[in-house]
Amino acid sequence: MKKLTDIIVDSDRIITKDHIPQSHLTDGLKSHYGQAEILVYPKTTDEVAQLVKYANQNNLKITTRGAGTNLVGSTIPNGGMIIDLSLMNTIIELDKSTFTVTVQSGILLQDLQQFVEKQNLFYPPDPGAKNATVGGNISTNAGGMRAVKYGVTRDYVQALEVVMADGTVLNIGSKNIKDNTGLSLKHLFIGSEGTLGIITQCTLKLIAKPSVFETLIIGFNTIEQAVANITTILQTLTPTALEFVERQVAQWGERYSGFQFPLPDSKAYLIIMLDGANKQHIVQQRQQLLANLGDCNYFIAETIEQANQIWTVRGSLVRAVEAVTEQDPIDIVVPINRIADFIHYTKQLQSQSGVRMLAFGHAGDGNIHLCILRDGRDDKQWSEALEQIHNALYQKCHELGGLPSAEHGIGTAKVKYFNNAIAQENRQLMQQIKQQFDPNNILNNQVYITQL
Repeated sequence: MKKLTDIIVDSDRIITKDHIPQSHLTDGLKSHYGQAEILVYPKTTDEVAQLVKYANQNNLKITTRGAGTNLVGSTIPNGGMIIDLSLMNTIIELDKSTFTVTVQSGILLQDLQQFVEKQNLFYPPDPGAKNATVGGNISTNAGGMRAVKYGVTRDYVQALEVVMADGTVLNIGSKNIKDNTGLSLKHLFIGSEGTLGIITQCTLKLIAKPSVFETLIIGFNTIEQAVANITTILQTLTPTALEFVERQVAQWGERYSGFQFPLPDSKAYLIIMLDGANKQHIVQQRQQLLANLGDCNYFIAETIEQANQIWTVRGSLVRAVEAVTEQDPIDIVVPINRIADFIHYTKQLQSQSGVRMLAFGHAGDGNIHLCILRDGRDDKQWSEALEQIHNALYQKCHELGGLPSAEHGIGTAKVKYFNNAIAQENRQLMQQIKQQFDPNNILNNQVYITQL
């Protein structure tokens, strides 16, 4: 039987229990902490495979993590071994002839995007945490603002290298654009939150980088008016991003970022990004949109600086809240025609409960992000308030035909609401798949699939 030091020969890449940093015992929220016996930093797929075999031989559970930005408890260990893939961050190949890039899964999203854009190429998935790893993005099928036009992470994964629960290395997918050769195994791993295998390498699809971007803001008197125009916008064009935010929410971002949001007299906004091959194409899209919307207040960012300021305000909303008080993030998706209904309900619930909530999100795909503010409540009050509000919000989401997660995943935080939303037959099938892939239940066994 191999010793751990036979697999990871550098002693500084093995951290024992008493020395594991607190940052590796939690997730991005840092509100709950677990425990583990060993933390290891592999650099190669072979090392990961050997570590998995070692874990099986020593009856150790495995929690896989990248940058630790997860928000639903998926990276909070429940004993055993933490495998941190952050050192597996190499760009292996850029193949311009097939528009693909092959990378180790520990590379940060921001580093991948910067690399390919210097080559005049584009990796469209753009979730809010640019410091997340690509492997983490794949494991949660991350989305982001550009999903309305370009889709989500799943749409750009062409091939995966995965270490299975027994240490076998599986290579699935290819650089071929079309593939109807048997079952699409790669899609089982995308969004599986590390429960079926450990993704160590991936080949991703790229596209040509758009030459021109434009940011446009349309102001409304109410959020209901803003949401009512989503259908008109999507029937007119396919925006790169389509976001909604109310004035009172945007003010949080203004105070935090120091930038003034345009159209301050409006009560609600739709923020639109357009892209294209040339400026004329962008102008034509915008003119057609404004003609279809009729009389409305709008602002066009004339410079890159203005556009960056607008997106900085939008992107800083969560950090703006966290600078003032602890917050609990909700990631819910509803049909786009029910966004206004859900937002209206959050205001009713806020009035009834006395707990402040800020709602904003991706209007183009119905992904609503909601910050629930702690505002000085002690632990007991906070726990009780969250329980009541979560129950109410997820029940309303279900009534509106929505689902408990659009892009954050289920993890440990949403097991109850996942079980309420997904049919028993579906959950049983997921359990059977987990059992087939991981019979000893060693991979991320704290995550929802083992608790169905």
